[in-house]
Amino acid sequence: MDSRLVACRILTEVTHKRCSLTPEIFHRHEVTEPLVQELCYGVLRWYFRLEAIANIFLKKRLSEKDQDIHFLILLGLYQLDHLSIPPHAVINETVQASRKITKHWACSLINAILRRYQREKETIAKNLAHNLEFLYAHPAWFIHQLQAAWPQQWQSILATHNQRPTMCLRVNLQETSRDLYLERLAENNIEALGSEISPSAIILEQPCNVKKLPGFKEGLVSVQDCGAQLAASLLEVQANQVILDACAAPGGKTVHLLEYQPQLKELVALDLNAERLGKVQQNLQRANQQATLIIGDGTQPKSWKRITNNEPFPSRHYDRILLDAPCSGTGVINHHPDIKLLRRSSDIQKFAKQQRDLLNTLWTMLKPGGILLYVTCSILPEENSQQIEAFLQQHSDAKEIPLNLQLPEVETRHGKQLLPTLHQYDGFYYAKLLKTS
Repeated sequence: MDSRLVACRILTEVTHKRCSLTPEIFHRHEVTEPLVQELCYGVLRWYFRLEAIANIFLKKRLSEKDQDIHFLILLGLYQLDHLSIPPHAVINETVQASRKITKHWACSLINAILRRYQREKETIAKNLAHNLEFLYAHPAWFIHQLQAAWPQQWQSILATHNQRPTMCLRVNLQETSRDLYLERLAENNIEALGSEISPSAIILEQPCNVKKLPGFKEGLVSVQDCGAQLAASLLEVQANQVILDACAAPGGKTVHLLEYQPQLKELVALDLNAERLGKVQQNLQRANQQATLIIGDGTQPKSWKRITNNEPFPSRHYDRILLDAPCSGTGVINHHPDIKLLRRSSDIQKFAKQQRDLLNTLWTMLKPGGILLYVTCSILPEENSQQIEAFLQQHSDAKEIPLNLQLPEVETRHGKQLLPTLHQYDGFYYAKLLKTS
């Protein structure tokens, strides 16, 4: 199967069905060639820059039924700019791909565009010098929001989003120490270093297949961003407590909480999606951990059901609640470049309302003296500090607990914002709330 055609089909599916670029998509398309993943992630990462270039050559937008040709053009441009494949091979293979889908009329179009771009790169760059989407490879609405929210850091955030992400690991400190695991990695010729962010965090010099990680299958180590590893310690879980992990899928923080405090009375992992809860179960099994899996909407506790037997799950109160809230994902774009295409400006207020509803509902389920940790992987104030400010104004029984992360986080009016500019962690927001009565 032609790698470029497979990548073209996957990219068309992502944009038409507005679905995320996930391992499941590659599995469904029976992808075995690393080049296919490289092409898909690369085109999505640089989509807005490539689109600006393509628009110079296209007199009018291609029709809906010819979006495969549109993506073949973008794939060709991406290869010319970012891969070491000889230009003549790039042009030839991309033209041949259009023939294989019997769109012979597009051969001359693709050939002309790629050859012209090869000749006129410098001129095109000058002509697009004032085009924000070309310069920063992000949608204009998002660039403007970042400029307003982070006037000093917006350019470094965008630059980080355009880089290939680092791969971070979390060592199970109940089973081994980070130093010992680093030694095991070295024995397997995997270069890595410990992160200052978390005592369990390791950063790999180069990403690798998890099958190559010693002890991964046995739960000795998990893949989790360094910034995400702060949640377990910030929640201050104690022995014999009952914990609610709301919006738990895919289960990285669920497993970490159980590793961090192995003497919990119970951990309830809640998620709206049964398929995603299946991923939580897989992570628990690999790590040899147990939790009570509940399917349901966090804002509708009367509808919660046990995933095992579909029986209603009775309402109760919790000592600790982790709310890893649904959000725009704008802090993890380097891992998920499809966010650039799939997210819209109007989505931000929708997420903010969903977060507000979850906060208000789950707060009623927290015991007096209990702690709720609010987490997002967003870097937009509407979903973070502004959300918490409004919540505190409306709940007299809520008190913010200051966070001393000892990291170069950005000061906000409420909570702490980690920005994705240091290459050691993604963009995360944390706010810690105590229920006083």
